[in-house]
Amino acid sequence: MDCKVRARVGLYTTGLHAYWAQFPGLHDRLLEYNKFIEKKISAFGEVFNYGLVDNEPASRKAGEYFNSSNVDIIIVHSGTYFTSSCVIPIHNICKAPTVVLNLQPTEQMNYAKTDTGEWLAHCVGCPIPEIANAFERAGIKANIVNGLLGLDYTPAISVTEENTSTHPSAKRAWKEIEEWVKAAGVKRMLSESRFGFLGNNYSGMLDLYSDWTMLSAQTGIHVELLEMCDLEKNLQKVTPEEISQKRKDIESFFEILGDSPSDPRVRKPTEEQLNWSATVAAAQYRLVKEFNLDALSYYYHSADGFHYEDLQGGFIVGHSLLTADGIPCAGEGDIKTDVAMKICDSLGLGGSFSEIVAMDYKYNTILLGHDGPFHIAISEGRPVLRGMGVYHGKKGSGISVEAHVKSGPVTMLGLTQLGNGRLRFIVSEGEAIPNPILTIGNTQTHVDFGMDIDEYQDIWYQAAPTHHCAMSIGHNRGIFRKICDIMNIDYVYVGR
Repeated sequence: MDCKVRARVGLYTTGLHAYWAQFPGLHDRLLEYNKFIEKKISAFGEVFNYGLVDNEPASRKAGEYFNSSNVDIIIVHSGTYFTSSCVIPIHNICKAPTVVLNLQPTEQMNYAKTDTGEWLAHCVGCPIPEIANAFERAGIKANIVNGLLGLDYTPAISVTEENTSTHPSAKRAWKEIEEWVKAAGVKRMLSESRFGFLGNNYSGMLDLYSDWTMLSAQTGIHVELLEMCDLEKNLQKVTPEEISQKRKDIESFFEILGDSPSDPRVRKPTEEQLNWSATVAAAQYRLVKEFNLDALSYYYHSADGFHYEDLQGGFIVGHSLLTADGIPCAGEGDIKTDVAMKICDSLGLGGSFSEIVAMDYKYNTILLGHDGPFHIAISEGRPVLRGMGVYHGKKGSGISVEAHVKSGPVTMLGLTQLGNGRLRFIVSEGEAIPNPILTIGNTQTHVDFGMDIDEYQDIWYQAAPTHHCAMSIGHNRGIFRKICDIMNIDYVYVGR
């Protein structure tokens, strides 16, 4: 899991100024722990390390430092006991989301040899209740990670073993820290993202209609409203060389199969269809470049016989290629699901456009997929291209993608909007099962959610979902929940 935008992380270690003269070596020992944490976090975030905060004046300076550094998250390392008045000013000044690290350096103290100074180096849990209470009363929201520090060596000053790098408690804690930092990176990524909205929503799909102002306010994205003539303009500029390159991309990424054995409307793509899809794909890439887009939602219902009907008929292949290139594309104008897809893609987890295809009561699975686009990076083998005599419920014909997601753990991420205007993440973990799928030119994946499918649906529908969601690989509810926390978005988990 690798966030493509690194969070700016404020880091400081806490202590009590009165200790330094009383216990020689303790000050520098805590800074050694601080530098270890900085190095670890630097693997997945950009760290702005203030160092040690041990009194109220240092706290104010640290708060201003974090503000000037425009940090996305503040990591508070509890180094030893400290008074809560040492740190409250930081968070009154800088309002970045906060995570407190309660990470003990050793699994067990050497009771026979530990003096007061040695104990204080391990007394990291003592101030946690105090800071939790002070934060709550000050209206400062903070999350706490408990566990072991995870050093891969023992400091020279220590009288006990501190190499806990392989301990389960250290591994769990660092997984939590990494997820918090990457969740903050997702928030930064969205705040820098430009989402194109091409055309309209599919008429009548009321769940997909979005309040772009509220969406921008709650996620930070910019929405660029595009017209089909913007795409048509780029289509007119496409060169034969661009078409040739897109045709090569299509043949490299996809398997081109013959007629469907089950549906006479679904046939082997013709040369004309393939060339047209390559031409439209080249125009789509030009459009994305012209408007500097990071994602695209689209749908267009053309008047009969108008040129735009042919243009939108070539959308799916190019939008699948764009999705594979980190520009997630969501059909039917579903910009909310496009945001979910972008989140998944930014973490290297895929994020394929999905909806309920059917239920399978023999396998106890739900088939999820769509007529495209598809995230090629999480495909089980090469996706298949099928020629569609008709796009069901839509205008025109063209090429669609038939594929299923890699077998193994998956997580569905839905983004919906409630009656009060607030957004909600709906998250569900399951297993992608390699069962048979339909050969009708649609993506489909059997997902076992680990419970009776009727019971599952009872819970899912109560969460007020839209009928689309993004399918990611892996079990990811931990980081999705943290993203909601960082972004102040409602979170619902569906499952056991």
